[in-house]
Amino acid sequence: MIKLNVKNETSRLRAVVLGTAESNGPIPKVEDCYDPKSIEHILAGTYPTEHDMIKEMDAVAKVFEKYNVQVYRPQVIKDCNQIFARDIAFVIDDVMIEANILPHREEEVEAIDYIWKQVAEDKRIILPEACHVEGGDVMPWNDYIFIGTYSGNDYSELITARTNIEAVLAIKELFPNKTVKSFELRKSNTNPKENALHLDCCFNPLGKGKAIIHKNGFLIEKEYEWLVNFFGKENVFEITKDEMYQMCSNVFSISEDVIISEKNFTRLNIWLREQGFTVEEVPYAEIGKQEGLLRCTTMPLIRD
Repeated sequence: MIKLNVKNETSRLRAVVLGTAESNGPIPKVEDCYDPKSIEHILAGTYPTEHDMIKEMDAVAKVFEKYNVQVYRPQVIKDCNQIFARDIAFVIDDVMIEANILPHREEEVEAIDYIWKQVAEDKRIILPEACHVEGGDVMPWNDYIFIGTYSGNDYSELITARTNIEAVLAIKELFPNKTVKSFELRKSNTNPKENALHLDCCFNPLGKGKAIIHKNGFLIEKEYEWLVNFFGKENVFEITKDEMYQMCSNVFSISEDVIISEKNFTRLNIWLREQGFTVEEVPYAEIGKQEGLLRCTTMPLIRD
């Protein structure tokens, strides 16, 4: 059995699911894409190759090995994009919640069935069908749960809107002792620089009381300001629109003071080291072309 434990984003990682780029399938058709950044790269002829993405994910697996983290991988499904393990399920405390994700992606959930079955039955939760949620929008933070959402009337027309208000309310009910704080995110089906696909695309809490944030990712300025005040202005690294587009907020914490980051995030990585973090740099720019990065490809199961 796997005894789950995830209270926050930064406690020492012991076990994690890392997605896989194996048998990733042909380049998708534009009309089959889930996000504007993938579309941009398909049209430009720069969509990432399976070979490059496997190499990038192997680099992350090596970092996990270095820190003695147990790594689970999804079972490989032929011609299926299984890179973004964070979308399909997430852990809060000792409970695993299966995400109701976009239709056509149920296969991805089945690929981690062997992990799901190792979790005690009373610790496995499938939300009601009306609740749409993806793990990139959900962040346990000790007594809080931060959730990115979108409640505009055009929700159903936005393939980039992944977590609805029904899911926020359901999670509130599941964790009555925690404060659930939701944030309205800016969505665009067509412009990747105006689209925060998930909360972790514009915000990420780090160890040592620090955080990364991008103001324009939030629809409501007051909600953005709440977060800045919560962490303290001096502890927050503000990223630009271009840095958000490059996925600068989507790093991944192995512990309070060790962070995996993309090697091209020069400005961020310098700042992180100045704050006393150990930064494990990996090449992940090809994966980033699909509007997801390090946090999106990992799903923590156990943190100390």
